Amino acid sequence: MNILATSAIAITAVFASAWGAGQFVDRNLHTQIIIDAPASEVWDQLADIKSYSSWNPFIKQFSGILKAGETINVTIQPDGGSAMTFTPLVLKAAQNKELRWIGKLGFKGVFDGEHYFIISQTADGKTLFKHGENFSGMLAPLLLAMIADDTLKGFKSMNEALKKQVEA
Repeated sequence: MNILATSAIAITAVFASAWGAGQFVDRNLHTQIIIDAPASEVWDQLADIKSYSSWNPFIKQFSGILKAGETINVTIQPDGGSAMTFTPLVLKAAQNKELRWIGKLGFKGVFDGEHYFIISQTADGKTLFKHGENFSGMLAPLLLAMIADDTLKGFKSMNEALKKQVEA
């Protein structure tokens, strides 16, 4: 098979995935956990990005400034998976409330992910920690189908580690 035929098959598979079977793929990953601590303590640990390598099993390295408009460096590694480094743009960094960034694969519109952490104080003084990512772009259905399970496990392992770290 020549390169033209191989390329045509690959492109067809991508478009079929993106607009065919891919329409049935949920493009959003969501997790949450209750942490027995005030929202300010959860934020303090989440915002202490230099300490991630000591407690975070999913985000192995994190550097930059947590301020809207700033570019940060994030290295993730799902359990048993390969490390991937991204340079997303911080969209929101609201103390004790929310951290949100958007990253892209290549250029905007190919495979974009808006990652978020939302912190909400509960009536009983605990914190509801929501952690997820909303994916979009032409390759989102195809790529998300390949990474969703490991990524979701990574989110959950980070949530558990954050809970343990803050409650200690």
